[in-house]
Amino acid sequence: MRFVVVPQWQGSPSSRAMRLADGAYAVLADLPPSATALVEVPVGAGDSLGTGVHRLSSVLAAAEAVADELRSDDSPALVVGGDCGVELAAVRHAVTLQTAVVWFDAHPDLHSPRSSESGAFSGMVLRTLIDGGDDLPAFSSGPAPESLDASRVVLAGVRSIDDAEDVHLESRHIRSVSSLDLSPQDVVDAVAETGATEVYLHVDLDVLDPSALTGLLDPQPFGLEPSVLIETLTALKQRFTLVGAGLCGFAPVDATHASDDMGTILRVVGALSR
Repeated sequence: MRFVVVPQWQGSPSSRAMRLADGAYAVLADLPPSATALVEVPVGAGDSLGTGVHRLSSVLAAAEAVADELRSDDSPALVVGGDCGVELAAVRHAVTLQTAVVWFDAHPDLHSPRSSESGAFSGMVLRTLIDGGDDLPAFSSGPAPESLDASRVVLAGVRSIDDAEDVHLESRHIRSVSSLDLSPQDVVDAVAETGATEVYLHVDLDVLDPSALTGLLDPQPFGLEPSVLIETLTALKQRFTLVGAGLCGFAPVDATHASDDMGTILRVVGALSR
C-alpha cells in the first residue's frame, strides 16, 4: 500500500483547524519516503462559492489534487489527512459496486449545506458521497463520480449525532454499530449484510476514546480503545479485500504531544496498511 498525505485543514469547523495540518506532517515524518506522496493544499482559507460551505474552493482544489495523485498509481492508498474532507476524492477513487465503506468516526458526517450549523465540509463529506453533492459545484478533474449506495455504508463507533443527521441516517437505513461494547465481529457481520466483497476503511481518530489520544479537536467520551479498533480493522481485512483507506483527525497541540500520540497512531496505520 502507498501513502498519500493531505495536510488539509479548510474542511474543519474548529478555530484550531491548523493543528490538523501539523498532525498530517507529524504522521508524514514516520512514513516510508519511497511509498509516500505529499499533496499540497491551498495556503489560503478559500471561498464558499455561494454555497454556505466555508472554504469550499480550497476543499475542492485539494480534492482535485488528491484525485490526480490517486490516478497516477493503481495500487491501494492510505490517504492521511487533515480533516475528513480529504475522503471526498479518496472514496470516490477507490469504491466499486462491490465495496462497502466502513466509517469509523465519532460523528456520522451526514449534514448537508442546508442543515449544517457550522458550514464545515468535514461534517458533510459522507452525505456528499451518498447523495452526490447536488448542492455543491463539482471539481473538474476526471469523470463524473457515481454516488455511494447508502446500503453499502456501515457507521462504526459513531456517538455524536445531530438531529438532522439522525433523520438522514434513519431515512436511508444506514447501518450503524455503536461504540458501546463494539466487537470486531459486530462490524464484520454488518459489512457482510451489505453483500460487499471489498471494503474502504475510513478512520477519524476521534472514534477513539479521548483517554487514548490527546491530539483531538472534538473529543467525544465513550469511544473505542485502540486495541478494539485495531482488532476490528484486522478482522475486516481478513474477511474482505481492502481497496483503500483514510486516516484523519490528528491535531496535536505541539511536537511533544504529537510524539506522545504517535505510538497509537502508527499502530492504527500499521493495521490499515499491512
